[in-house]
Amino acid sequence: MMNNGIEKKLRVKLYITLILYTLVGYILAILFDYGFSQFSNTFFPWLHLRIEVIYFLYLVVGFCCIFYHYWKKPWGYLQEVVNATKTVYQPNDSTIELSEPLKDMEKQMNQIKMAVLLSQQAVKEAENKKNELVMYLAHDIRTPLTSVIGYLSLLDEAPDMPVEQKAKYVGIALKKSMRLEKLINEFFEITRYNTQQIKLKKENVDLYYMLVQLIDEFYPVLSAKGISALLNADETLTVYADSGKLARVFNNILKNAAAYSYPDTEILISAQKEQDKVIIKFENHGNTIPPDQLSAIFKKFNRLDDARKSDTGGAGLGLSIADEIVRLHGGEISVQSENDTITFTVSLPALS
Repeated sequence: MMNNGIEKKLRVKLYITLILYTLVGYILAILFDYGFSQFSNTFFPWLHLRIEVIYFLYLVVGFCCIFYHYWKKPWGYLQEVVNATKTVYQPNDSTIELSEPLKDMEKQMNQIKMAVLLSQQAVKEAENKKNELVMYLAHDIRTPLTSVIGYLSLLDEAPDMPVEQKAKYVGIALKKSMRLEKLINEFFEITRYNTQQIKLKKENVDLYYMLVQLIDEFYPVLSAKGISALLNADETLTVYADSGKLARVFNNILKNAAAYSYPDTEILISAQKEQDKVIIKFENHGNTIPPDQLSAIFKKFNRLDDARKSDTGGAGLGLSIADEIVRLHGGEISVQSENDTITFTVSLPALS
């Protein structure tokens, strides 16, 4: 019924109480025996002759009361625990208080309650961010959709429109449609992220070739802003990883760097082995990220304020997913931002 620690404490207290009660009774019996022998009337000698019987009754009645008291205590403790469990899941920060023998259990229950409160708070914050994100995405989807409908309506209403103007409107509608497709994909990304667990299929990966390929794939995006990507890495670098997932990590980081870099700047990508780790760094030049936003950059659905005001904004999942993938590989990912320089650092276990 109760745990062994509490049972042991109660047993020790019971033994001590019985011993003390017996000793007190024995001392009183000696004192009474001596005191009664000093009186000559008939009543006290009668008590003196029956002191053993009185002492026996003293022990029987006392032991019964003591045993009843300690037999009842566990049920009282049990009721305390039952009442305390009702408050564990209550959404308040009140602490649980139990009797002295239950202090260990009190500590454990308060730890559980704190964990539950933190979990509930984290779920609530994630839900609020998700709802906020859906609101932003809904607004962002409506904007390009309205533009697409508007330009297509103009083309439909003016069939004799000059070719140059028609081409311009078609180009704008196409650009807005591509933006709309990207935002819709973000919605699917949210669904996949919430319903799937990332699993790794590891193999030996040529890290240098992966980074070269990544830069080639981003060339159109980078060149449109006058940005160039430079690679400084050992051509023999190899890691044991899930190539698809690792490519996604680097893709998300470089996409973030491209979105927040100043025009006509360089993104420096470096990779080198340091003892038992491979360190990959992405360094770009852009607005310094405030410390409060920097500390939350890897959280789910987190978007920088600038992302909400431009077409660079996504669902705020890219860096969060990158962080989870890196951790599953036994590595670490971090970010620093100062003096208009942003540096993402990925640390992965090196092949022995």
